[in-house]
Amino acid sequence: MAVSSLPAGAPVPSRPPRPATIVACPDGPLLVRGDVEILTASGAPVPRRRATVALCRCGASGIKPYCDGSHKAIGFRTPDEE
Repeated sequence: MAVSSLPAGAPVPSRPPRPATIVACPDGPLLVRGDVEILTASGAPVPRRRATVALCRCGASGIKPYCDGSHKAIGFRTPDEE
């Protein structure tokens, strides 16, 4: 397997931005995909290690702002119009 590297000081090739999408899952989290920065209420960036993340909207997650599946245990339901 070949590994290539850039010479020291060479500009790092940029990738095109990924379009941002947010999908509201019925009775579940908000799925966030693409280039979106997630901030706390005070404006501090929230670490994000994946291209797609699930954000809690039931309020019961132990790892807020991310979803931990607690919505299932508490019977979280979204309105029918979503």
